[in-house]
Amino acid sequence: MSTSGNPTPTAPTGPLTGYTVGVTAARRRDELVALLTRRGARVVEAPALRILPLEDDIALRRATELCLTAPLDYVVATTGVGWRGWMSAADGWGRGAALSAACRNAVVLSRGPKATGAVRASGLDEAYSPGSEVTGELLTWLLAQPLAGRRIAVQEHGLPLTAFGAALRERGAEVVPVPVYRWAPPEDPGPVRRLVEQTVRREVHALTFTSAPAITAFLETAAADGLHELVLEAMSGDVLPVCVGPVCGRPLLDAGLPVVWPERGRLGALVRTLTETLPRRSRQELRVAGRALVLQGSALLVDGENYWLSPKGATLLRALAERPGRVLSRAELLGRAWAGSDADEHAVEAAIGRLRASLGPHGDLVRTVPKRGYRLATA
Repeated sequence: MSTSGNPTPTAPTGPLTGYTVGVTAARRRDELVALLTRRGARVVEAPALRILPLEDDIALRRATELCLTAPLDYVVATTGVGWRGWMSAADGWGRGAALSAACRNAVVLSRGPKATGAVRASGLDEAYSPGSEVTGELLTWLLAQPLAGRRIAVQEHGLPLTAFGAALRERGAEVVPVPVYRWAPPEDPGPVRRLVEQTVRREVHALTFTSAPAITAFLETAAADGLHELVLEAMSGDVLPVCVGPVCGRPLLDAGLPVVWPERGRLGALVRTLTETLPRRSRQELRVAGRALVLQGSALLVDGENYWLSPKGATLLRALAERPGRVLSRAELLGRAWAGSDADEHAVEAAIGRLRASLGPHGDLVRTVPKRGYRLATA
């Protein structure tokens, strides 16, 4: 794929051509990146967190041993990957058979199809699984049971289920939290800090999140760099936040931001939602000087070819395309693309030159009107 400013058209054109998408996931990042790039997007990879290796997780091992000190009455599986990871880690410590037996003698609850599949794959059967994949429904089911003196193991994933455990303890249960896949800061914080800056500058069109802890870490990075309010401002309008589900998106909803997510919490569904949503926000179809043009994100699509533009170039072209033939002064364009900066009108002239170069053989679409400004050609 050519870089911004290269007049050679890129190919092939996909539904996300022209869009730059930030990926904050640590787990299954390669899969998500592949799904996005196959649809034409450019991807900025910036893991907001990393997952601690299970075999080295002392807290998980201690929780597993605690589960085996006395019979369990209930076991809660919240995620498929977390359940499989727990069983695998226990096997590695030589405690797999004992853990399986303890779970087999308990009532197993699973949150949704993935957790249910993992439970069954481990040779167990679930007694209850809510169709909504909402942890609160598991809690409601448990609270309807006599819990005084009962031992309940709760497999967590990424974040402690503090309120969940507290509600059970209030009813007299002994709760054993099982912290599978705990999060830690990334070894290299540089990529996520750069993604924060790119978000503020509107150099990305969307941000994808697959876990609530990643959102929290992203916003905390912004706050540490003094950019928290600017990031929230960007994500409230120009930069679309897309989450894998409502539980993941809770930190953004709590911040009052608009969030979209698919009906089913899957990576493929997340990408489909992104693919459907982004073009509705910024795709413009025009017929200018006898040519069919599509402005999509930071790319101009012309007769099946696509030309990637710089963020500033895309902003300028979009302003000119709002009313083809209308002259926009350098001052007007300066206000559109450099609002709040100390740039002068020479910056506009330089950016227009780069825009024409980026458009290659279609650079003549942007016309200079002496002493007045610039316009998009109409003939």
